[in-house]
Amino acid sequence: MQHKSSHVVGATTPPLIEATIGEMLDRAVARWPKTEALVSIEQDIRWTYEEFGHRVDRLAAGLLALGLEPGDRVGVWAPNCAEWTLAQFATARARLIQVNVNPAYRLSELEYTLNKVGVKALISAHSFKTSDYVGMVETLAPEVATSAPGKLEAPRLPQLRIVAKIGGECRAGWLEFADIASDDVVRLRRVAASAECRQPINIQFTSGTTGLPKGATLSHRNIVNNAYFVGLSMGLRAGDRLCVPVPLYHCFGMVMSNLACVVHGATIVYPSAGFDPLAVLKAIQAERCTALHGVPTMFIAELQHPEFDSFDLSSLRAGIMAGAPCPIEVMRQVFDRMGMREVTIAYGMTETSPVSFQSSTDDPLERRVSTVGRIQPHMEAKVIDLEGRTLGRGEAGELCSRGYAVMLGYWDDPQRTAEAIDAEGWMHTGDLGVIDEEGYCNIVGRSKDMIIRGGENIYPREIEEFLFRHPKVADVAVVGIPCNTYGEQVCAWIRVRRGESATEEDILAFCRDQIAHYKIPAHVCFVDAFPMTVTGKVQKYLIRKTMIERLGLSEQRTA
Repeated sequence: MQHKSSHVVGATTPPLIEATIGEMLDRAVARWPKTEALVSIEQDIRWTYEEFGHRVDRLAAGLLALGLEPGDRVGVWAPNCAEWTLAQFATARARLIQVNVNPAYRLSELEYTLNKVGVKALISAHSFKTSDYVGMVETLAPEVATSAPGKLEAPRLPQLRIVAKIGGECRAGWLEFADIASDDVVRLRRVAASAECRQPINIQFTSGTTGLPKGATLSHRNIVNNAYFVGLSMGLRAGDRLCVPVPLYHCFGMVMSNLACVVHGATIVYPSAGFDPLAVLKAIQAERCTALHGVPTMFIAELQHPEFDSFDLSSLRAGIMAGAPCPIEVMRQVFDRMGMREVTIAYGMTETSPVSFQSSTDDPLERRVSTVGRIQPHMEAKVIDLEGRTLGRGEAGELCSRGYAVMLGYWDDPQRTAEAIDAEGWMHTGDLGVIDEEGYCNIVGRSKDMIIRGGENIYPREIEEFLFRHPKVADVAVVGIPCNTYGEQVCAWIRVRRGESATEEDILAFCRDQIAHYKIPAHVCFVDAFPMTVTGKVQKYLIRKTMIERLGLSEQRTA
């Protein structure tokens, strides 16, 4: 019997929102002026929508007063904080393009990111954990110390002109974030009035299976609508209080959390700058949070915290688990032990703003714990084989999606844009999926050679290319292996140059301060040769299998 086509089409109601982020903020301020918009517990900040809107306008006016023009790129490099969110909405208001810079980036990644998209202004935290952001910027651009604020000229960062920092001691050449704000909103009103919802508003870097990271470029329309429909599916409503421990530089934090709250009139609650399970539990109890977002590893850490049972989490109702495959048992515990009876699973990618599939609060529990739900409104999806033919329901193949959420493209990279989005507008996800008879989707693997560690997408080729720069490395193959804590860990097999020798510490020392901590291999193995096909391709599945056997690991069943 022939299965019906895997091609599924989402609902066409409610209609798409044809408005900018600035217009959505104006609506929120008008409808819920006295409702708390943002609570940052560590910073002791509480802003109503009225106050938040006022602060956004003053920052947007100040950014324009610095000489920035619509379309200029503004990097934001900081952990979760109120300033990050002000910058998110202020850049949108002023028709600037925000570039999300991963807080874990080190020198090599920072330099590439700023130069690839031509960042003109960088808003940076002073430091966070082991990262000295100001020190790293000054390593790449020592000219900062002798430049007038806003007049930077640095050979290694040729397009960067303005550096502003959040907190810390005063530094020559740096603007203070708090000093950017301006009350002169005349030009801002003119610029904001010319904003259109299809204009680019955000660049987020996503690694590729080959080459260097790509800048996925998103519009107002992309993310306003995704925020709306994601919030609708999870049952987010005015007056809800959403605890946000997920990083803001991800779409999960920026779109599914921040923007969804503004669109639906909910309160954003930041428990801490970086993820801390105890801070999350404290925030839920103290702020009576009704919803919680997180990747599976976050929920695991919260559930396993020794003080979990001492907290009153009875206010929780809804939430989203996304960002990595979700162990089914974890989803059940979130439902039972945390009381999140309306928790949903979401699936997507940065290039689709990000969500294309999501379960609904009225889906049966079994469907919510074992699938990623059904196609979102105004989106469509299909599963294809290696020749591009659409498969039937129940057949595994590459998942493709199409609709309003598909990115504008990769910044200044038409070739890789064309490789990802075909002539008919289908985004090729690289994920292997199955769509069942009722339209529910299961992600069963990845056709692209990607590792997901604690919600972070890691592409082996990027790490391989970095390790190739080590003078003793002749060849390297990077794979993901199972990990109970993070889902997957990075493992590198290395063949050293003839006559050379190297240790694991040599490799790890080479990585430190150059690539983000989550990309640094957890396992380094030195080998004489790799398993190869007859055509000379490395058989990575055999490397993975060998490591699983050697370390006594087991594959985990995931939704």
